[in-house]
Amino acid sequence: MEIYIKLFEVIFPVFFIIGIGYYIGKKDKKFDTNFITNFAANVGSPAMIIYALNVKNISFQTFVDYFWYYLLAILGFAIIGVIFLFFVKSKDIIRELPPFMMPNTGNMGFPICLFAYGFEGLGVAAAITALIILFHFTVGVFLADRRFSFDVILKSPAFYTIIISVLLLYYDIELPVFVENTTFLLMYATIFLILMSLGIALTRLKVFSLKRSLISSFARVILGPAVGFVIIYYFNLSGFAAGVLLIQCSMPSAILNFLVGSMYSPKENVDNVASMIFVSTVISFITIPIIVFISLNYFP
Repeated sequence: MEIYIKLFEVIFPVFFIIGIGYYIGKKDKKFDTNFITNFAANVGSPAMIIYALNVKNISFQTFVDYFWYYLLAILGFAIIGVIFLFFVKSKDIIRELPPFMMPNTGNMGFPICLFAYGFEGLGVAAAITALIILFHFTVGVFLADRRFSFDVILKSPAFYTIIISVLLLYYDIELPVFVENTTFLLMYATIFLILMSLGIALTRLKVFSLKRSLISSFARVILGPAVGFVIIYYFNLSGFAAGVLLIQCSMPSAILNFLVGSMYSPKENVDNVASMIFVSTVISFITIPIIVFISLNYFP
């Protein structure tokens, strides 16, 4: 019975806040989320990274290990994505690959791992999220635009906070108390805002091809955890860190894929990306509780 109570404690806050955002989005279709987007990108996400990637939550070696483990997972996601996009006869596999490769490890995965495993889980979740952020602003832009540019990543505050945080981990330097307290407050404020904005976004994304979106979403939320299981088994991983890896592999497609695609890709590709994000997120409301249950049960 205790495991079910823990599962409820982990899942309910996340889904409830997403629900608040969905209600707001339905009630006020003109609700402006620009502030949330700008705050999260320029202040919130850097604060989350600084707070989570500190020596109290994770060691440098653990950061490096799970950074590489998830890099392998992304490679697995990419292979699956190419296969499924070929199967659904995509006209532009390259531009429609990002939602397969880059799951929502920040908006959804980050708070779920925090509630499931506490601050230890937060550190591993942040290592994975840092990798996904780097991918969004490098590989994600490259795939959407079909050409590489350093401009986006160099203008991202999160990029510099990742570098600073990794250096602090490497030299085993603790954060000053005032920095820790400030980033702690900003982190929780950001978690609330990005979960609410996810709910609002769900009221605005449209499904243009349900059959295709269901097939693609299956690859993301069902085969994603399968990739996680393979990595856990092959490297003989255990404990909370393995549970975090599995949870992060099970997340739906990230909304940032849609935002990046909107800036660099043709409308037809963006519509397909938006459809997959919406459907995979809806399906994940069923699959995520199952994956979290497995993680808590087998990787305590």
